[in-house]
Amino acid sequence: MRNIPIPVDTNRLSFTCVKAPRPRLVNQDTGEIKKDKDGQIVHEVVLLVEDETGRIELVKVGLSGDSSVSPGDEVIPVGLVGYVWEMGQRWGISYRATSFTPAGVGARA
Repeated sequence: MRNIPIPVDTNRLSFTCVKAPRPRLVNQDTGEIKKDKDGQIVHEVVLLVEDETGRIELVKVGLSGDSSVSPGDEVIPVGLVGYVWEMGQRWGISYRATSFTPAGVGARA
């Protein structure tokens, strides 16, 4: 399966941080931390995502480098993309963003 990024339109969604960034582990047994191709640590942030109809989902978003978001912060993921993954009979979508902007900065129309 090819790893093609799927852009996510964030204009009709609101995002709230529910769990502070933490390093993503490659192997939980060894504690090995995931790094991107540039050698930066990949952090994982859990976000509550709500659409305009009130439907809510929890998603984990990967982010290279440090992020200063805290639980309760309303944010806008910049450059949010999804990647389809498959392992055996299981599949899903993993998400990555380049950064987070506070929701009050550059508010949407």
